[in-house]
Amino acid sequence: MKKLTIAVRILLGLIFVGSGVAFFLTTPPPLEGPMADFFKGMAATQYFFYLLKGTEIACGLLLLSGFFVPLALVVLAPVILNIFLIHVFLAPQGLVLALIIGALETYLAFFSAEYSPSIKALFKAK
Repeated sequence: MKKLTIAVRILLGLIFVGSGVAFFLTTPPPLEGPMADFFKGMAATQYFFYLLKGTEIACGLLLLSGFFVPLALVVLAPVILNIFLIHVFLAPQGLVLALIIGALETYLAFFSAEYSPSIKALFKAK
């Protein structure tokens, strides 16, 4: 089971590092409709995408290195939820990838023996 956890951690890390780096190195394809309106609004803040993609890179590097993995999983959880909701409401063609990312996160956070105890401890009443 440890090999599966490492593979999932590396895959999720590569996805987020790749996505973050791609933002800084490439121009995204033109968007249409509600998705274009959403991205124009986020881009108008002039900071949001830099914060988001910087966070994705930092957390992806934490996942790849194996350091502070529970922290990276907690920070990425709302990012992954937002990715999922964007694809549910604005761009259903990307829903499969959003579900895969969500499944990888869920496995690491709640089912892997290495990281789930730390995450589950956050849900215990004190």
